[in-house]
Amino acid sequence: MDTAVKPHGCTNLKLRQLMRRVAQHYDAEVGKTGLRGTQYSLLSYVAKLGPIRPVDLAGVMKVDASTLTRNLRLLITAGYVTLDAGPDARSRLVNCTQAGRDKRQEAQRRWRVAQEALNERLGAQRVVALHALLDECQDLLADVPEGETDE
Repeated sequence: MDTAVKPHGCTNLKLRQLMRRVAQHYDAEVGKTGLRGTQYSLLSYVAKLGPIRPVDLAGVMKVDASTLTRNLRLLITAGYVTLDAGPDARSRLVNCTQAGRDKRQEAQRRWRVAQEALNERLGAQRVVALHALLDECQDLLADVPEGETDE
């Protein structure tokens, strides 16, 4: 008799289902500020790292250039970030405006509410274990080439 552990079901599907559920949870709370969770995340990176070249920002966030450009456009239109001239004629720098810093601070308070509610719902130990498992899996898959549809 084979007693080896064998996963059942599609890991990709299970992760996507969990990600949708978690994203809905955060979007419901952060959305009260007018931002989606992905916009809050991008705004936070720009606030912390800016001014930064878009290619460097995409690398840090582990998203492709087209996804970054699409999401940046929304924040630029809202007046939360700017795309300014870089050190040479061909380069650009993404920077956070004061309105963006204010919006990030507002959204950060809502994000904290969502995070604490998730921690309570799942249990802090489970969340810590999940983070550790996700980090370990990320490391193990680090050499897998990234596709053009990552978000």
